[in-house]
Amino acid sequence: MFGFRYVKFQPSDYVLKVKNGKIVREGVGLSFYYYAPTTSVVVVPVSSIDVPFMFEEITSDYQTVTVQGQLTYRIVDYRKTTQILNYTYNLRKHNYLSDDPGKLAQRVINIAKVLTKKYLEQMPIKEAIQSSERLAQNITSEILKNEEIEKLGIELMGLSILAILPNKETLRALEAQAREEILRGADNALYERRNSSIEQERRVKENELNTEIAIETKKKQIRETQLDAEKAVKQKQNEMKDEQLRFDTALEAKKQELIELTVANKKAESDAKAYELAAVMKSLQGVEPNVLQSLTNMGMSPDKLIAIAFQEIAEKAEKIGQLNITPDLLQGLMSGAASGASGKKGTGS
Repeated sequence: MFGFRYVKFQPSDYVLKVKNGKIVREGVGLSFYYYAPTTSVVVVPVSSIDVPFMFEEITSDYQTVTVQGQLTYRIVDYRKTTQILNYTYNLRKHNYLSDDPGKLAQRVINIAKVLTKKYLEQMPIKEAIQSSERLAQNITSEILKNEEIEKLGIELMGLSILAILPNKETLRALEAQAREEILRGADNALYERRNSSIEQERRVKENELNTEIAIETKKKQIRETQLDAEKAVKQKQNEMKDEQLRFDTALEAKKQELIELTVANKKAESDAKAYELAAVMKSLQGVEPNVLQSLTNMGMSPDKLIAIAFQEIAEKAEKIGQLNITPDLLQGLMSGAASGASGKKGTGS
């Protein structure tokens, strides 16, 4: 009525009431009466604003990639923002009088796009599609230091890159290349597994051979020890044989000396007997044979005397005409000889 109206704003709106070109009231979620012909209202959102984006860029190897992401910002200095952009609100139609509020988001996206282009131009396609997180961190760090953002009176709350995608042909080529690399990796893994198996088998064989060598070495040491022991035994036996031989040699030498001494004694005894016999024979030279015979028969046994008598009879048989010797005569002679011998023994006793 008469141009006076009442308006009420939400707590998510920062309101500046301007009358005759001067800010007369400002704050969050204001409600007031105003005079329409002389009053204008500036409304700035307090809450954060999410802005999705998608644009294409070129990598260092001239491949086109599509970058998809989202950034979040909020206005922190309302007067700076309203000085650069028109946030005047149409209270009757409940919309902004200009499209500047939409341009703020585009300005922020343009800044992010420039920084994205700067980093992607330095990356090849393979590195670019795998650098989403690193690229988002670098762009966020650059925006926080950007002077234009500060002049706009806004604050970047976050930036995320959801995907960096090449075109379909490049993607298929990369997939094929990756598939070949995976297959080569699988082949290499198979070869490595086989080589590892062969290497393990070689090690097992080598360990077995080393074990056999060690066993043979021990056997050789044992055999050498046995041979040394046998050699020592043989040497001891040879020493004992040498000792026995020296003993036997000395014994034979002693025996030889004994034999020589015995022979010398026998020879001396024979020489003595021969000398004695020679002396006897010398003393008997010139004695009649009958006398020698008688001397020889002295002390002889009767049977031997009978034998000698028969021998003399036989020697003079040509002078004897007839001689009868009966068994009784022989028995009597033998008996007489036997009794004579007994008588001798009795006498001797």
